[in-house]
Amino acid sequence: MQEFIQTYLNKLDVTAIIENILTKLLSLLFLFLIFYIAKKLLHTMVQRIVKPSLKMSRHDVGRQKTISRLLENVFNYTLYFFLLYCILSILGLPVSSLLAGAGIAGVAIGMGAQGFLSDVINGFFILFERQLDVGDEVVLTNGPITVSGKVVSVGIRTTQIRGFDGTLHFIPNRNITIVSNKSRGDMRAQIDIPVYPSTDINKVTSIIQEVNRENIENYPQICGAPNIIGLSTTPSGQLVFRIDIFTQNGQQTHIYADFLKLYQEALIKENIELPRFIGNPIAVK
Repeated sequence: MQEFIQTYLNKLDVTAIIENILTKLLSLLFLFLIFYIAKKLLHTMVQRIVKPSLKMSRHDVGRQKTISRLLENVFNYTLYFFLLYCILSILGLPVSSLLAGAGIAGVAIGMGAQGFLSDVINGFFILFERQLDVGDEVVLTNGPITVSGKVVSVGIRTTQIRGFDGTLHFIPNRNITIVSNKSRGDMRAQIDIPVYPSTDINKVTSIIQEVNRENIENYPQICGAPNIIGLSTTPSGQLVFRIDIFTQNGQQTHIYADFLKLYQEALIKENIELPRFIGNPIAVK
């Protein structure tokens, strides 16, 4: 055994091995340098060429951001694919044979290729049908799971949503089954003011109308005149006086807070007694 090991070591060309390792390391360093430069160039191209071209088109700002970020994602995926291919080639692995083999195909499917394909297909239709754009306020639903917030990025595989608490959600496109877009048209701020059954509703109506006359002109984001619904009940059984105000999308929460305060202050000033609200009073849709 000792003679065999000694014979093997005598035949071992250490110099050639070291040269081979150094050659591959230098090749990998050169490859990563080219990859870094290519990624910077593609990013610059998107920023300097694609984005200015989109600004000259008829697309709105949200759609422009969606398309530019999608293109950047596609370029990145392509670059990473070629990077992996080149790394395997430098290391001496038979890339073509691996890709053509049935074994690697089965492993790829097992590792989530089917899910990836579903993400890409669903993402394509989300983009093609323009279900959402960067900057839109949305609610994404998949069964009992809902995610709401502002769209940060729309990619071919995932969609990124920034929640109202600042959380960044990464959602695979195949898991998006229902898109509720709150940035496509006017939105409703539904204001419910709790009242007693004995409250003088005619007086409440007059006070609400007066508040509207004095303040509506100060809020250009309000679309049309507020709709005074009158008496209604909430799911918890609370008797309320309801007013619907339609606003530009994204402004409904601000309008809700301001006018709820104005209405309550005016009613209290006129000695209208208001009960405590049962449950959650916020109804912004």
